[in-house]
Amino acid sequence: MRGGHFDRTTQDVGNILFLEHVNVRVPDQVLATRFYIQGLGLTRDPYIMIGTENMWANAGQSQFHLPTGAPNVYPGYTDLVMPHLGALRERLEEVKPKLEGTKFAFANEDKHVLVTCPWGNRFRCYAPAPEFGDVTLGIARFEVPVRPGTAPGIARFYKEIFNAPSVVNGKGEGKAACVKIGQLRQELVFRETAGEIAPYDGHHIAVYIADFSGPHAKLKERGLVSEESSDIQYRFQEIVDLDTKAPLATIEHEVRCLTHPMYFRPLVNRNPAQRQPTYQRGRDAFMPGMV
Repeated sequence: MRGGHFDRTTQDVGNILFLEHVNVRVPDQVLATRFYIQGLGLTRDPYIMIGTENMWANAGQSQFHLPTGAPNVYPGYTDLVMPHLGALRERLEEVKPKLEGTKFAFANEDKHVLVTCPWGNRFRCYAPAPEFGDVTLGIARFEVPVRPGTAPGIARFYKEIFNAPSVVNGKGEGKAACVKIGQLRQELVFRETAGEIAPYDGHHIAVYIADFSGPHAKLKERGLVSEESSDIQYRFQEIVDLDTKAPLATIEHEVRCLTHPMYFRPLVNRNPAQRQPTYQRGRDAFMPGMV
């Protein structure tokens, strides 16, 4: 048979189809604008949450939700694909004086730029690469530190509760449960560490799933549904050992169905390279591959 050598499992996406947003509270919307919009070069959603009590910042097809309040600081990383790391570094250098006195910092690391927001959340910014598919702007991974020995149980949790392709990569410290998400090749990563892990502080992520009722029934059976939000959404936050019910990790998931009206809502993304002195007609919007 011609072409029979393909490994079809490499294209499996499972039941979790999309990591839509990461939600963290910020105490100052002006500083948040300077960091997320001016520094990272993201785009404030022009249609929803346009007041001072919340901001939605578009990153390709994904978002950061930034309600005003005491800051959430997650202990892991958000990995971003950014079209031009050189331009990113220039923007971060420009906003540096405006973020003086905060935890803001950035540094060149191996293959990425490590950026810390004014309140301590960390971002690893990567250039587009084959591992990210054809994504040139967006959230690629959300990484959570977990206790040693928990990665296999976490991978099993996502595989059996959500029918999501999940594997354990690595050995010893740094071993990680990696959960594949959808056509954009996103991932949830739970990386083991011997270091201290900060207590969970209420930040959350939002995912869309195709089989909406099946995982809900499994979670409810185990007493893990934390919020019955509506007929198109529910939440849970505890990831547990399926045999012993012992907690393995805590991160709230806002779980949405594919009939949710916001599923893959078209998002506005600007070209952050546009400046008044160097304005180029017709290049206001971000386009993949734009130079």
